[in-house]
Amino acid sequence: MADSTEPRTAPISPPPAGSAAPEDAYLEKRALRRGSAGPLLLTGLGVAYVVSGDFSGWNNGLAQGGFGGLAVAAVLMGLMYTCLVFALAELASVLPTAGGGYGFARRALGTWGGFLTGTAILIEYVLAPAAISIFIGDYVESLGLFGLTSSWPVYLACFVIFIGIHLWGVGEALRFSLVVTAIAVAALVVFALAAATDFHVSALNDIPADKHAFGASSWLPFGLLGIWAAFPFGMWFFLGIEGVPLAAEETKDPARTLPKAMAAAIGVLLLLALVTFLTATGARGAAAIRSVGDPLVQALQPHGEPTVASRVVNYAGLAGLIASFFSLIYAGSRQLFALSRAGYLPRFLSLTSRRKAPYLGLLVPGALGFALAAATGDGARMLNVAVFGATISYALMALSHIVLRRREPELPRPYRTPGGVLTSSVAFVLACSALVATFLVDKEAAVIALVVYAVALAYFALYSRHRLVAAAPEEEFAALAAAEAELERD
Repeated sequence: MADSTEPRTAPISPPPAGSAAPEDAYLEKRALRRGSAGPLLLTGLGVAYVVSGDFSGWNNGLAQGGFGGLAVAAVLMGLMYTCLVFALAELASVLPTAGGGYGFARRALGTWGGFLTGTAILIEYVLAPAAISIFIGDYVESLGLFGLTSSWPVYLACFVIFIGIHLWGVGEALRFSLVVTAIAVAALVVFALAAATDFHVSALNDIPADKHAFGASSWLPFGLLGIWAAFPFGMWFFLGIEGVPLAAEETKDPARTLPKAMAAAIGVLLLLALVTFLTATGARGAAAIRSVGDPLVQALQPHGEPTVASRVVNYAGLAGLIASFFSLIYAGSRQLFALSRAGYLPRFLSLTSRRKAPYLGLLVPGALGFALAAATGDGARMLNVAVFGATISYALMALSHIVLRRREPELPRPYRTPGGVLTSSVAFVLACSALVATFLVDKEAAVIALVVYAVALAYFALYSRHRLVAAAPEEEFAALAAAEAELERD
């Protein structure tokens, strides 16, 4: 997918005598705060992206595949994310910049591949916070907090308060995220201990089998196709962890720190997924929690009466939603920042403040997210669109790892993916399968994502691909590869 011709870069006016080079001046206005994140904050960031998915959402997969179908789907999606994380860890050690997946694909697949990947990631990280703000509003209203009977003030408060923390500084933002994430994880431990006391194996497969479904049984009540249909919900236990590399430019020693933090985060998430899924389903039964908005709370209330544990989990579910909302805002701003800095999107979106925060990269998606949340109130649909964008990016990022391993085997790699190309190939195949599965769950969401994609691609094809910024780190990295290849041919 590499381009046959190099895109033109927009001219930068010569600097006055004695001033910095135009490229330096351009990048100085678009600089992030270096060295703000260490291994603990990055591990917390990886878990924060995902933790809200443990509290709700995944259980809808029981309605698609039953316990057995969702169990197989969750295992396969856990395998996909594990393989993808290790592939991305290698790519992040090679190119530790804020571009993340866009930068990896730019080197491997050319400008078109870079834009396709970056846009897919942006769809995920712009729509997911909007969806989660709706869920936060529903939680606040159901808990009777602040006497609210309408959720739009909650949406507004979420975007204003939490974007404000991000504008304050990345170090402060990541520490806040770590604290809220720790509260949510602690609540999951409390839940698991409480639910385990009422665990019954017979409750796992209490959904009646559909006799007309191929391969249907008590463990697969909707047949073999139910496994595939449950893929998007198996993803809820892990969706978002791929955003950790976006913190590269704000990380201490990113080539070493990022792989360690990503491995630790996926380990924590795999454990949380296993414990949460088993205990919640075994405590109350697959049939009872398959379509509820608060499966963990319902699992602790078999007779509908609140308990101390269910109240703790209910309030902590709000903490989990806040953690994911907060961290996804961060990821979206960094992906938008990198694409803008390189000229794929309007350049003014990558300007940073005195505190080195990409303020427009935070404010513009925030305003869009609030408008979508307030106008539609359809969090499930927006999250399905986000999942569609995510699966496209997974396939392209895994493909980037494969291409770079094949085409540039001598490229210095401070960290190497265990299993090499085999690992990323597994991630690629499963990502493609998950992409197709999204059509089984919500065809309209898939169509919406494709329409957004088409508009973005038209903008790139007709305008921005001719105005890329060669001085951007991801573009320099790709240009260096092209120059080296040219020398080898000569």
